[in-house]
Amino acid sequence: MAQVSTVTSQAGAVISHDVAMRFLFVGDSMTIGRSGDFTWRYRMWQHLEATLGDGGYAITGPRTALYDTEANAPLSHAYGDASFPAPARRHLAGWGEGWLHMAPVVADAVASARADVLLVSLGLIDLGFYTDSTQTAANARAFITAARAANPRIRLVLLPVIPNIRAESDAPFAAECDRFNTLLAKAVADLDAPASPVLLASRPTGYDIHTDTYDGTHPGPTGEHKLAGAFADAMHQAWGVGGPYAGALATA
Repeated sequence: MAQVSTVTSQAGAVISHDVAMRFLFVGDSMTIGRSGDFTWRYRMWQHLEATLGDGGYAITGPRTALYDTEANAPLSHAYGDASFPAPARRHLAGWGEGWLHMAPVVADAVASARADVLLVSLGLIDLGFYTDSTQTAANARAFITAARAANPRIRLVLLPVIPNIRAESDAPFAAECDRFNTLLAKAVADLDAPASPVLLASRPTGYDIHTDTYDGTHPGPTGEHKLAGAFADAMHQAWGVGGPYAGALATA
């Protein structure tokens, strides 16, 4: 599905995963999800089960809840699939949280969760409400530095800001999104290191905000598959982790 748009110096080198790799999902409202959502985290769990198998991975993180829109707080545990295992629901994601919020807390989360791989989808909320592209990129760099302070061998896969409804009608905002994605690619190129590789995944192939989201921003079932596929294919193509994403055409 997704092609790797920026390949680090570690591209093509298979990363050993003889022991369970510990994955930590980091993101905003598109990652935490709301009551009733499956979430792309759920789709990634299915992919990891299929490709790394029992004992080959762990999902970790300090939070497990979905966002409850009625309570305006992350209090829901009503996932689209009630059989989604509790340990696999772990994450570090928050409704309305971005690079600005995650940079100060990621070190503690990585240390306590003993995370090996961070799968990060952030930026849209920053640009929409908090910071311009320059400051958002600076916060992304601070995030990577903080994560490495907790684990010098941490591996990161970063997703650029993907299409969204505001960018369709707000040209200056769309320009800021494009500029941030350019700055994020530069940060990945600058900060990639042999001991701690950083990978920039491509935008999900064929992502259509009119069919892959329920409101122009937040992913529905097909969007969830495409987001999970972007991360899964990036890791497989660049690092030899797991396999190609096979769930992109599945239905909820």
